[in-house]
Amino acid sequence: MELWYTEEQTPSLRLSCKVRETLTTAQTPYQHLAIIDTEAFGPMLVLDGMVMTTIADEFVYHEMISHPALFTHPCPRKVAVIGGGDGGAIREVLQHPQVEKAILAEIDGEVIAQSRKFLPEIAGALGNPKVEIHIGDGFAYLREHKGEFDIVLVDSTEPVGPAVALFSRDFYAAVYAALRPDGIMVAQTESPFYNQEILAGAYKGMQAVFPKVHTYLASIPTYPSGLWSFTLASKQYDPLTNQRQPHPGFISKYYTPELHRSCFVLPQFVRELLSRP
Repeated sequence: MELWYTEEQTPSLRLSCKVRETLTTAQTPYQHLAIIDTEAFGPMLVLDGMVMTTIADEFVYHEMISHPALFTHPCPRKVAVIGGGDGGAIREVLQHPQVEKAILAEIDGEVIAQSRKFLPEIAGALGNPKVEIHIGDGFAYLREHKGEFDIVLVDSTEPVGPAVALFSRDFYAAVYAALRPDGIMVAQTESPFYNQEILAGAYKGMQAVFPKVHTYLASIPTYPSGLWSFTLASKQYDPLTNQRQPHPGFISKYYTPELHRSCFVLPQFVRELLSRP
């Protein structure tokens, strides 16, 4: 008998993957968690019926939420990741030798625990001595740590449940306050095809708080439409004019110095979306 997992990406579009086996399921205080082994993408983390990451394509998301900001900042010493309990963004942050401390603020400790158990390729860096794990509300954590961070990465789920607040102007203001005078934030801002209101709202919300805001794109096969957006907001540095080069030991499968520049060149329909009043 064949078993398939189906994600309803929109009310009229679904993605189905053939499943080898279910590795774990749990109802946490915040969401339903499942890790399944799929034929096409390998182990897959699913939260409340939405694909969060897979072994096959996770490198795209985790490299692109991390490196554009980290290579824009001249010396990122202290970095906070809000959400991102699978540990992939932390893994990429630690590739930068300037980083002295990386804080993971994840509301659902079960995501961390199960990722460590079933997704070690992604979560393996969480045991690094530079990493500090905080289980709790990331919004509240930032409010309690003003002026501390060089970079804040907002590795959130879609704006449902506990993640709704992470797409608000109040949250962007809290990130601004938590950053040092030359700090940078990046947030995942959904699909420019299927989540246009979310992307436009996030872009305008950051523009109301930060002087420099740039949206950029990456191709992630398991995410709705395959085309995904991130938005970088900076107090001082422009990602198009400030760019460090990778050190000799840097490893990537998607990010390159050339891509750093080109990912900010947006298709016309995205430019029009972001320019709407």
